[in-house]
Amino acid sequence: MTKTYKLQWTGNAKDDLLNIVAYIKEESPGVANEIYQKIRGKAHSSNFFPLKGRVLPELQKEGITQYREVITSPWRIIYKVGNDTVYIMAILDARQNVEELLLQKLLKS
Repeated sequence: MTKTYKLQWTGNAKDDLLNIVAYIKEESPGVANEIYQKIRGKAHSSNFFPLKGRVLPELQKEGITQYREVITSPWRIIYKVGNDTVYIMAILDARQNVEELLLQKLLKS
């Protein structure tokens, strides 16, 4: 039987998603809604097989392996798996300096 997980968005991840949508909405409100749905849908898919997401390579080389990601290009959905909960930690644009952003966001979470 497949284990089921609750999904919980951190305040950080909610802010990231809202900021992405707000930015896109300035240019194209219709596209902003599509992006919102796409990211939320992908995040929820991590709930079914959370250990399938890859460990973040930027952190793995530092010995930090509890954070994983699923990608809906160009965004990286960063999460960690608890006993019965998948925590969405951050939504990052892969075109930015992801290593620096990760350290800032995850260290203050």
